[in-house]
Amino acid sequence: MRFAQIIVGPAGSGKSTYCSFMQQHAMDAKRNIQVVNLDPAAEHFTYSPLADIRELIHLDDAMEDDELQYGPNGGLIFCLEFLIENQDWLKAQLCGGEDELMVGEPDDDYILFDMPGQIELFTHLKMGKQLVQLLESWNFRTCVVFCLDSQFMVDGAKFISGTMAALSVMANMEQAHVNVLTKVDLLSADARKQLDLYLEPDAHNLMGELTIGSSFGEKYSKLTEAIGSLIEDFSLVRFFPLDTQDEESIGDLLLQIDNILQFGEDADVQVRDFDEPDAIERDPDM
Repeated sequence: MRFAQIIVGPAGSGKSTYCSFMQQHAMDAKRNIQVVNLDPAAEHFTYSPLADIRELIHLDDAMEDDELQYGPNGGLIFCLEFLIENQDWLKAQLCGGEDELMVGEPDDDYILFDMPGQIELFTHLKMGKQLVQLLESWNFRTCVVFCLDSQFMVDGAKFISGTMAALSVMANMEQAHVNVLTKVDLLSADARKQLDLYLEPDAHNLMGELTIGSSFGEKYSKLTEAIGSLIEDFSLVRFFPLDTQDEESIGDLLLQIDNILQFGEDADVQVRDFDEPDAIERDPDM
């Protein structure tokens, strides 16, 4: 069995930084986590990718083609469609060959897929789901990690917007799902206190804040109350704060995702994994 995190989220939400810190944390723990870049518009990242979609197709290829003439958004969609259509390239990168035996596949292979920041690829288009289906056919167990910038989650309106985006991704991808608030280390002390209100939110109170003093909010008060009930009553969305300057924060998040993926649960137990019991001293008179 192989394992994959599909890292999605809006542009600038810290997806590549997340991948870099997760990979470094794993290296420090003597664990191997690889990263695959599937953003054809990426310009810079600090990790060393196992595979890079830009070797197959670059966003500029779609935008500068005389026949295609796509803009940035259409070009990204075309590049992901091109990847799905040329899945043998990706399979060769991940599996070491194109045959059904998948030569070179290691046990417990663990890969992060750094995705483009075009959120509609995962909220209602089909390419994200098709990628997951491909990975599952190649013996991957997957989890979607939805990254959201914590700096935009310190008031009620933005919290609701982020929550609905997370719900859209969850419904469209139909996979195990974790929501991560990134860049927590960049928040001021006051902003961190405000953020705490949204980690375990009382959605009805948040809806009340949105309707007070706003003609728009009062007009749509029943709608906001219904959204609050959806979020709170079904406990559909929770956010995990990530402070990349805190190794414990990174480790706790990785452990949570590992548990969701059931990573390592089929590993053989070795006797050396446990300390030997102390020898029992015998009474010499016995």
